[in-house]
Amino acid sequence: MTQEFVLSKIKSDKVAVFIKPSCPYCRKAEKLLKKYSFKKGHLEFIDITTQDDMDGIQDYFQQTTGARTVPRVYIGEVCIGGYTDLDALEGQGKLSPKLTQIGAL
Repeated sequence: MTQEFVLSKIKSDKVAVFIKPSCPYCRKAEKLLKKYSFKKGHLEFIDITTQDDMDGIQDYFQQTTGARTVPRVYIGEVCIGGYTDLDALEGQGKLSPKLTQIGAL
């Protein structure tokens, strides 16, 4: 069920960000991504604290991405990591091209 939930949110033409509202890095990721004009439905923030199996979701992230921390940022079907990785892409000027490449902008 946990794997299916996560996979149902990840799409090739979308950015999916798994968050906890109380996490300062999650809020930074939201702020950074909201600077962009995404097509409707191509950016989703998923609050894992509303899920019955939050620990299971984080365990799944550990197995599949090497980290169980949030935010977990998926650009298309690829997890690019957390906020630090997202910010690095932005700083290198690579974030916008990635978002354009998947058709999210």
